[in-house]
Amino acid sequence: MTTTTTPTSMNRAVRNFDKPLWRRLVLNRESATVVLLILVIAVSMATVRGFSQPITLNYLLLDTAPILLIALPMTLVMITGEIDLSVGSMVGLASVVTGLGVQAGLPFGVAAVMALLAGAIGGAVNGFLVTVAGLPSLAVTIGTLALFRGLAVGLLGTTAVTDFPEMWTALAKAKISGTTIPYIMVPFLILLAIFIVMLHFTPFGRGIYAIGLSKDAARFSGVHVERTKFILFVLTGLVSAFAGVYYTLRFGSARGDNATGLELQVIAAVVLGGVSVFGGRGQLYGVVAAVLLIGVISSALRLAGITSDVINVITGALLVLSVVSASVLAWLQRARRRPGRPPHLAASTAS
Repeated sequence: MTTTTTPTSMNRAVRNFDKPLWRRLVLNRESATVVLLILVIAVSMATVRGFSQPITLNYLLLDTAPILLIALPMTLVMITGEIDLSVGSMVGLASVVTGLGVQAGLPFGVAAVMALLAGAIGGAVNGFLVTVAGLPSLAVTIGTLALFRGLAVGLLGTTAVTDFPEMWTALAKAKISGTTIPYIMVPFLILLAIFIVMLHFTPFGRGIYAIGLSKDAARFSGVHVERTKFILFVLTGLVSAFAGVYYTLRFGSARGDNATGLELQVIAAVVLGGVSVFGGRGQLYGVVAAVLLIGVISSALRLAGITSDVINVITGALLVLSVVSASVLAWLQRARRRPGRPPHLAASTAS
């Protein structure tokens, strides 16, 4: 009878549960991101003039809403070990489709549904090329990033559509009565609850983690790997299109270059929130905290008079630091478990 060795990724998954529950919940990257968010908010309120004003929270949530929305399905995609770089261009394409629909005399609701349909089709194209054609998601979504952006610019040219119903544009910026929280947080919280249940409390979600750890092991365990990935890409396109409709109403303008570079902000937040770039780990609360952390830092720096170029440098440095720190921690854990190490070295490392 032949023996088989357990893959390293599966060993990692088992070792994650050899610690008490409180340690798994508290001593992780997600909790560290939450703590860092609280510290940055406290420091900003104490040192940055105007940061503690209620209007700052309102604009912070309005600005980060598209990233918060797209980060939800992106988290699930990256946990499977894939990536979708086309989300920013899909926001732009959905914006253009919405604008063209309104310009053609269609009711805004119909134009928005057309944009959502375009997002679902774009996600299905990505999913088909990755799961059926077997192409790497990085190459596929780089290609569709250019494709969707080219379609958006080609359909509308260099012009912009700005004639949207005032009721809808006002709703996109309106606040919940008696608060400074914008209404866009309501659909976000609904989607957040749906994605949390789907990822953490269903067999479908457990399959997502299994695919990220080992797609072959997941397939032999009964997980429909290709179907799961296809669904996630469709969801990513659909939610990105919804973010594009909101983006259009938020700024009152449909342009082909809307949301250029947004995909990098989404991926930075997802990685900073604790999702492994190799797949298999990550939780949504860490990603939400990371989006808010980047938003708080950007808002505080803008109020302090820092230019957008410097803010981008800081955001990029945070992303690099998060990736490097994860690699360093993984290396230290492997070093602690290396067989044949002298006991005093293992003890010193553990301390």
